[in-house]
Amino acid sequence: MVEPGPTGMDPKQTQFFQALNIATKIVRAQIEIVNAVTVIGEGDKISPSQAALLDKLKICPFEYKMNIRAFMDNGKLFDAKVLSITPDAILGFFQDGANNLTSISLASGYCISSAAPHMIINAFKNLAGAAIAGNYDFPQLAAIKNAAKAGPGPAAGGGGGAAAAKEEAPAEEEPEEDVDMGDLFGGGDDDY
Repeated sequence: MVEPGPTGMDPKQTQFFQALNIATKIVRAQIEIVNAVTVIGEGDKISPSQAALLDKLKICPFEYKMNIRAFMDNGKLFDAKVLSITPDAILGFFQDGANNLTSISLASGYCISSAAPHMIINAFKNLAGAAIAGNYDFPQLAAIKNAAKAGPGPAAGGGGGAAAAKEEAPAEEEPEEDVDMGDLFGGGDDDY
């Protein structure tokens, strides 16, 4: 952007301004710009006459840099976005992959080092559940039971005592009934 006002250039150099369609007038034996003019914009290619005019006005708005659009590595072309990857992003990608690998290991039952702690805890939970169901005690289970008794009650509020009383009272067992499935599986006299 060239502001209006005196340029300090002599009247013989008006051809620079005429080439760029900049309105000027001569005042006191020097060229004066009448209106503010945008000579170049960001990203525009600069013509030699624009560069010469800005040089004579001692305006240096230029900043030179390379804009990388793509790069080649080992014969493969990569987008420039690859260059903006941070170490945190790489660690995040690695952590997501490790979590997926651990999940696959847990789902398949194949033990890897990252899934081993989860498998051990799940096995202990199963063991504790079976021991509680079978009224069997071992030291680690006793510690868990004591911690559960000492801890806060159920989150239901004031209904914890009533729920415990209901559990202690033996419920009457209903007799099982045979349900007629109506020859669902072809138990009739069909000859197939």
